Amino acid sequence: MARAAQSSGKWLVIQVAGLGHDLTATHPAFQSLGFPFAPADSVFPALTCTAQATFRTAAPVATHGMVANGIFCRDLAKAFFWEQAATLVAGQRLWEAYRARGRRVALLFWQQSLGEAVDQLLSPAPVHKHGGGLVDAVYSKPAGLYDRLMTRVGKPFRLHRYWGPLASPAASDWIADATCALLEDPEIAPDLCFTYLPALDYDLQRYGPNDPRTAKAIAAVVRQIACLRDVAARRGYDWLVFGDYALGPVNRAAFPNRSLREAGLFVARKVDDRLYPDFGESGAFALVDHEIAHVYVKSPGLVGAAQRTLEATHGVGAVLDRAAQKAAGLDHERGGDLVLTALPGFWFAYPWWTADRQAPDYAGHVDIHNKPGYDPCELFFGWPPGTVSRDTTRIHGSHGRTGPNRRIAWAASADLGQPSSLVDLAAALRSRLEASSP
Repeated sequence: MARAAQSSGKWLVIQVAGLGHDLTATHPAFQSLGFPFAPADSVFPALTCTAQATFRTAAPVATHGMVANGIFCRDLAKAFFWEQAATLVAGQRLWEAYRARGRRVALLFWQQSLGEAVDQLLSPAPVHKHGGGLVDAVYSKPAGLYDRLMTRVGKPFRLHRYWGPLASPAASDWIADATCALLEDPEIAPDLCFTYLPALDYDLQRYGPNDPRTAKAIAAVVRQIACLRDVAARRGYDWLVFGDYALGPVNRAAFPNRSLREAGLFVARKVDDRLYPDFGESGAFALVDHEIAHVYVKSPGLVGAAQRTLEATHGVGAVLDRAAQKAAGLDHERGGDLVLTALPGFWFAYPWWTADRQAPDYAGHVDIHNKPGYDPCELFFGWPPGTVSRDTTRIHGSHGRTGPNRRIAWAASADLGQPSSLVDLAAALRSRLEASSP
């Protein structure tokens, strides 16, 4: 790793979606940064919210409780995806002792950040209007922070560049520029700043990690990292850049909810000829998230039937019961009674219907909160115009599984030792923060 001449105790932490070690090792663009990336194990499941919660707490999933990007609330019989309350993440934050000494902490565009105990905060927070549409808004703490940085950047943050068919490196460009503006502002610059570059994995999911069309996204993230590193060095910050997960190639989807419905375990309610889930009556339901799925079973007596059904489902690899989940560090009450991992080449899609006419109305739209499962098809336009694709064959990259070929990449300007995992990397940063002078 590159070394800073003298540490000021100030840090810029850059989390890059989809920054896998195999990616940094095989694409020459990363060599232009002038520093090597080291490998480390991600957390299982290797998902955005799970990895970010793991890093900010330096704790395993069984402690912090973010078992996926979504959770199924058994009390409400309802799935929730991409909820942003910081209280969803349990455990002590790695910056608590550092901040208690009067240091200022910023958290920019990290998941589950609303209400977090930091000094500065930015998070996408659109307002959905009653009559349809939304107000493209960013949550800001303090209230004037977003406007101040937007003026410096010269344009507003646009949600449609952050997710959906128009998602592109422009989202990460804005976040990188705003981060640089914050660090360069002597009146408000934090001592510790966490920022997030989300855009690399858009094309990795669309085309796969080995497709030449990902080259533009790679070039963009290299440019963003370089700009952030240079500003950090100029302003006296040490820096750390790391990935949350590594993507692998996929070419087909598995449909666990279709299998559960065929077995009579998943129940759908027919409304205007469309099929909506009836979680209250369903014996089992799979909350899918890339290459993993949490399966929630209504009663203990149905677990065996659900397990046998899913073990026979095309594309399902391992089916983890509670004992296997505990061995994998995933034993938390929010988790499913069963956890699925996909076979290589497969990812899990949420549909329970088989005919397009049966699809619920939200299936053809960007609707990350109502869909009871992650839907990467939202990265493509569909037909008719104004809709998103429902064609699962268009997805060619996914993540969630871990293993030797799915290690994340990291690099730092200061010595963080030789961490072997994401938890160890976070713990190393925490030690540096706690050792820094007030």
